[in-house]
Amino acid sequence: MKKIFGILIVISLAVSARAVTRITCIGASITHGATLPDPARQSFPGQLQTLLGKNYVVNNFGVSGATLLRNGNFPYWNAPAYQEALKSNPDIVFIDLGGNDSKLINRSHYHEFEGDYHALINSFKQLPSHPRIVLLLAMPSFEKDTTGIYDPVIVNQINPHIRQVAYDEKLEVIDMHSLLVNHEAWTPDRVHPNVQGSALAAKRLYDVVVQQRDTTFDLFGSIKEPYKTDSFYGYPCATFTLNGRECKVVKPKWAAKGHPWIWRARFWGHEPQTDIALLERGFHVVYSDVAELLGNEEAISRWNNFYSILHNGGLGKKAVLEGMSRGGIYIYNWAAANPTKVACVYADNALLDLQFWSDSTLLKTDFKLARVNDLDALKASPLDKVKQIVAGGYPMLHLSADEDEALDPSKNTLLFEQKVKELHGSITVIHKPGFKHHPHSLPNPAPIVEFILNATGYAITPKGL
Repeated sequence: MKKIFGILIVISLAVSARAVTRITCIGASITHGATLPDPARQSFPGQLQTLLGKNYVVNNFGVSGATLLRNGNFPYWNAPAYQEALKSNPDIVFIDLGGNDSKLINRSHYHEFEGDYHALINSFKQLPSHPRIVLLLAMPSFEKDTTGIYDPVIVNQINPHIRQVAYDEKLEVIDMHSLLVNHEAWTPDRVHPNVQGSALAAKRLYDVVVQQRDTTFDLFGSIKEPYKTDSFYGYPCATFTLNGRECKVVKPKWAAKGHPWIWRARFWGHEPQTDIALLERGFHVVYSDVAELLGNEEAISRWNNFYSILHNGGLGKKAVLEGMSRGGIYIYNWAAANPTKVACVYADNALLDLQFWSDSTLLKTDFKLARVNDLDALKASPLDKVKQIVAGGYPMLHLSADEDEALDPSKNTLLFEQKVKELHGSITVIHKPGFKHHPHSLPNPAPIVEFILNATGYAITPKGL
């Protein structure tokens, strides 16, 4: 009996040991927690440990000044912390290197950056623990010295290299740059986030760790047409032709439970911050070209066909619709015809009344009109379909530039908002004072992403908060 009891204890201890998830954070001074009063607790790895709790062990192997480049001025490769990180037997590895590589002294070696990154990744891939490896884009620098950690270099050279490596290695990549780009006040020395900035980074990584993932789903297998694959900001994008029109499907590195998706109506790849943020969270991003059918019957029919392919292929029943400018016409006309297939709507400086479309010849062709004046009787604009739109019961978010010179907000977004609220629909308008029609979106898309996550049920709140 004692022997059996002893065996049970050993098994119990072994199970307990396996239940602890080991997380290794490697990086430079931001990872280490430089400038923080208590780096051990206040750095983003330290705050990640607090958020995750006792079933996780987060190890911080940050080295101030370190570069990813082996021929950089202070290679991480040569730091004792690198060997310690390899010995930590991690289940998850977060790599936050690249900021110091943006210094002038290191720029002549950028042709070596991707090769060095592949080698670093491989050193962790070969570990017996076979860890999940997540790459972090370099955080923003607000430094004005062009020879130092300089943000234009981070944005235009370092982070694109990291995205390419993530694509080649089929690894996750998290955009820490957009996350903090509008928080200069949280970066007192222009480089290192303070406690609040580190907390924001920790919460983002917490979401990465705890979100449920489907790593086996592959939507590409349901595409019957020949397609070519390339990189969409580090994610695989399949491009194919469906009934003579171009379609695109971008898949995340893993799919969120339920296989959510966002449908870009127009202007593929323009201001893609929201699309990228949702890809990070397991959403698919899709596009079906219906330009310039302006939400007419043909456009709706083509989208119905595209929807059937995607839903039958495994995507969720309800799509998030995204419409910038005249994309507003496309999303809302389809939504009015398909109210049960919409999870929520994100519209951005949206055209909502076709009378403001400048090409009268195209309008007559698209809607088979003898005269443009006949459009009023046709009731073909979202402003004419508010009742059908509100009947869908889904929430709507609009961004509205107050100085929009292309589409008068009072005759589009604001009038639409008024009509929706009169029918007790759910609509939120985020105003952009002083902005014109361009640029769309927000440098940090967090408000848009939070709206979508809440609307679709994918928002994550740490326990105790």
